Amino acid sequence: MTEVILHITAGKGPQECRWVVAQLTRAFAREAQDARLVCEVLDGTEDLPASVLLRIAGEGAPGFAAARVGTNQWIGTSPQRPAHKRRNWFVGVALAPMPDAIPDLGEHDIAYQAMRASGPGGQHVNKTDSAVRATHLPTGLVATAQEQRSQHANRKLARLKLAIMLEERRGQAADDARRTQWQAHQELERGNAVRAYAGPSFKLRV
Repeated sequence: MTEVILHITAGKGPQECRWVVAQLTRAFAREAQDARLVCEVLDGTEDLPASVLLRIAGEGAPGFAAARVGTNQWIGTSPQRPAHKRRNWFVGVALAPMPDAIPDLGEHDIAYQAMRASGPGGQHVNKTDSAVRATHLPTGLVATAQEQRSQHANRKLARLKLAIMLEERRGQAADDARRTQWQAHQELERGNAVRAYAGPSFKLRV
């Protein structure tokens, strides 16, 4: 089955952008269901996530993702600060990199440590030692994963997070002409949204 993983991020935006990330995740899940695609939240199940990893699987998954990659906009009144004058909120959506395609992210480059899942997490957080901390030995970058039910699945998720972190790190080190889409995590392009949603019901504007 064809699958892609979308990275939905609030970047450096305020708390409202984290709310938009959560709502956009739900909107994408509804749209994926309508398109008869499988949709699964891999990471970022808290109420106000800074970012979410969303797995989309099925024959039309690549096209579904392509229509959503870029800056996504929500138009509405802040649910946290109703008196706030701002009505346009932006979050970034990008394709997560494939860990196997990154040369310095082989299994021999990573040290895994099992740990007990903790914190609010999602309803499926397993309170056994299924959580995983992954350390990228060449750089010292660390990623943890606890959302999945098995240690094996959390190892895969932690490695995916390391791949994202490495791509962001490379993008930040490059000059403007060579920046990758992963700098969307730090810099969202305002006023040039690929999709826009509006109102409390998060209705797609066409």
